[in-house]
Amino acid sequence: MAPAGLALAALATLAGFGVYRQVWPPERPPLATADLVAIGGPFSLIDHTGQAVTEKDFAGKLLLVYFGYTYCPDLCPTALTAMTQAIGLLDADGRLVVPLFITLDPARDTPEQMKMYVGHFHPRLVGLTGTAEQVGAAARAYQIHFVRLPGKGGDDEDYLMDHTAIIYLMGRDGRFRAHFTLETPAAAIAARIRETL
Repeated sequence: MAPAGLALAALATLAGFGVYRQVWPPERPPLATADLVAIGGPFSLIDHTGQAVTEKDFAGKLLLVYFGYTYCPDLCPTALTAMTQAIGLLDADGRLVVPLFITLDPARDTPEQMKMYVGHFHPRLVGLTGTAEQVGAAARAYQIHFVRLPGKGGDDEDYLMDHTAIIYLMGRDGRFRAHFTLETPAAAIAARIRETL
């Protein structure tokens, strides 16, 4: 098979498993180098305890940031587990990293829902939600693309969110340092964080 045919076959396989569509929506290619410097920025959200927070509340801290939602069937638990494992591999240095989980589904992900959900992962995982406008602004700042998919049988409550599935490492200065896919081993994430400490 020609190289072009192999590439198309690989994309078809990934699409069949929902990986390519979830990680990089077809209408937008993977992040270019020029895009990486633009990741991050101001946000105003509500944490899982009901407190208003902004990016300034995390100034001076290393952040692992992931956007998803609590009703996510597979990608989000995978990402949050990898983040939790990576922080654990850092031993005492793990306390220098704050993991953030920002919802893309504020209609269902209330602070109470987020509190219940993040409790299943790392004890310092911060769940963030807010209004649709606040969440949208945060997603744009991190170049996260998402769309609500129709519910099964027209059920407005039983829906999925198709979204970019990337874990970001942000430096103490709030600037982008690295990004990881869901295939990145926790050990590799931990190693990259150590380089940033």
